[in-house]
Amino acid sequence: MESAPGMFAGEVDVCAPYLAKLPVTGAAVSLFGGSAAETLVSATDDLAARLDELQFNLGEGPRWRALQTRLPVLVPDAQSPAGHEWPMFYRAIHGTRAAALFVFPLTVGAVDLGVVELYRASPGKLSRSDQATAAVLAGETSFHLLRKILNLSSPETDPVLEPALMSRREIHQATGMVLAQSGATAAESLLLLRAYAFAHDLTLKETAAAVLERRLSFEPGNGGPGGRVLQ
Repeated sequence: MESAPGMFAGEVDVCAPYLAKLPVTGAAVSLFGGSAAETLVSATDDLAARLDELQFNLGEGPRWRALQTRLPVLVPDAQSPAGHEWPMFYRAIHGTRAAALFVFPLTVGAVDLGVVELYRASPGKLSRSDQATAAVLAGETSFHLLRKILNLSSPETDPVLEPALMSRREIHQATGMVLAQSGATAAESLLLLRAYAFAHDLTLKETAAAVLERRLSFEPGNGGPGGRVLQ
């Protein structure tokens, strides 16, 4: 796995908000897909980075379940062997300060970007309020990282992206339809179009055309903001 803290984060510390707003000790953010496969973007400390590396090397741990299910995985007592479903990972972290682990998936629509992995030096659950805060932060991190990924992809070398994106009338119209369907902002609606194109190896123009021709919908009742191909 590549380790490149700050590679995609730019001047923004993507881990800092989690420590500021949640009762956790450390955090790490990793990307799994697109042009940045298996990359550690940022970690607050050595243990946070080590927890990420261990799960990658062992092929087991809460980050993999979060990626598979696209749901948070909460381990309030990571040092207890009782009911532990990741035996190798448990042995590797036993005796460390990782007393509780909380992993939230990083997704934008149909695109699975990675995870944010949080640990705490004392056991215990996250409150519902804290879980809601973590989910909001994960959404903000996902949009930030996707923008970075798409900006790193050159229009001259990446067929998924096209030059002068904002000058195309069809894309403006499709963005407006996605806005109405998803309830997102105009900027987020365009990003959802780009994310769908990125995930399905399409050009932005092809994706916009599918929306305008009502072959693709981003309504929550039609498969969520990731978009659903209609018959």
